[in-house]
This record gives sequence, structure tokens and C-alpha cells, in this order.
Amino acid sequence: MAQKSNAQFSIREYRPSDRLVVTSLFRDGILEHVYPAFFKALSHPDHVGVALSISVAGYVLGGSSYFQALLFGGAWAGLLYYCCHEICEGYMARRLSTDMADVQLHYLDNPDNGFWVAEADVGGQTKVVGMAAVTGKRAEEEGARFDDRNGGVAGGGAEPDQDAGGDGSHGEVSHVVVAFPHRRSAVGSQLMQKCLDFCKEQGHARLVLEVSSPQTAAIALCQKVGFVQTASHGNTHANRWFSKLGRVNVLRMEKFI
Repeated sequence: MAQKSNAQFSIREYRPSDRLVVTSLFRDGILEHVYPAFFKALSHPDHVGVALSISVAGYVLGGSSYFQALLFGGAWAGLLYYCCHEICEGYMARRLSTDMADVQLHYLDNPDNGFWVAEADVGGQTKVVGMAAVTGKRAEEEGARFDDRNGGVAGGGAEPDQDAGGDGSHGEVSHVVVAFPHRRSAVGSQLMQKCLDFCKEQGHARLVLEVSSPQTAAIALCQKVGFVQTASHGNTHANRWFSKLGRVNVLRMEKFI
């Protein structure tokens, strides 16, 4: 569990000089979810049953060999870990080669988008300890994204009402990451508030984000600031069998402003 930090922090707009630390923070923030996803998948009742069956098969085929049973069971666990790692690694690589490859171009040079970092005084030095981004979306982009989902299921029985925002535009938040020592110190909440304030200024009626099911802390933060789940889907942009074996779903959460 992250310990509460007493360091003072501030939120400011991204600068080109932040590129290396922001990239490192983003990598760490994504890859830290590999193990939680793995343990969650491993403990799923279906996977526990498969592991026991495979271990028994190894025991029998190995001539009552406990080593063979452990070997077969370990191979199954290794496969689940590989799937979870590929899901996180694939997402990270995709974002690092698209919007994160040039934050200035994709966010700051576009008045509909924004990218901010949180700074804190650490040992007498000012360091970046958090980040968040918002991308402005139009109604037609929203419809195309929903139709493209792999097994998307809307929560509450319907898609969000596009008329609620006038022209249906909204803000989509992404890359909300806080360095581990500075969690539980309101950094995440302040970053989310910055995103909400930006969307208000842009005239959006709602803020949308997507979070993977293993990200329990992020889900709790979203619920704390008023987000509700409106949909879920299995499109992790990895091989669909990886998503199925890893038991990873993507939750769509929204907050009306």
C-alpha cells in the first residue's frame, strides 16, 4: 500500500523538457498492472480448474511425478502471465508510438486537448510526480469508437445521450498516472479536477475515460470524484485470446459536468 506523502505539489501544463520523465512515468504506470492482472486471472475459478486439471494430467503422464505436475501447472501459470504482460506491453507500445511520441503536437498544439503534470518538492528538488491528459472528441468520433468495440456492452441499457452535450462533444481523459510514493496525497484527485475544469472551459458536458479491470485504485479514484461505469468491452488492442485468457476487460466511465 502506498504511504501518504506530505510533499507540496502543484499542477502545470506539460513542457517539452518533461518528455523523458513523463515517458518513464507512463511506462512504470502501465507495466505495474501486469502482476495484479496476472494474480486476478490466476485466481479466477475457471483458471483454477484448468490449472488443477493440467497438474493432474502431468502427474499421471509423468508416472506419478509431482515434479511433472508442478511443471505442467507452472506452464499454465506462465501462459497467463505472458497474456497479461502482452496486453500491458502492447497498449504501452501503441501509445508511445502515437500520441505520447509527440505530446506537444498531439496535445498542446491542439486547443481541444490538454496535458498536465503534477510537481512536488522531493528532497529539495522539484520533480514531476504525476500526469494527466484530455482529448476533445466530437459526436461522430464517439459513435465510430463504440461501434468498433470487440464485444462492447453498454451499461444501464443504453449509450450515453449525445444530446446532453449539445453537439455531443465530450472530453476523454487518459494517461492519469501518479508516482507510487505520492499516491494517497490528493495528487490524482487534483489532476482529475484539472481535467474537469478544462472540459468546462471547452464547453463539454461530460468527461469520459477507459480503465482496465485490474486497475482497482484508478477505478476507486474515478468513483470517488463522481464517475460511473456506463459500458465495458474486451478490446484491449492485444490479441483477443490474450484478453480472454487474461480476463481483462476495459471499463468505460463517465461523469457529467
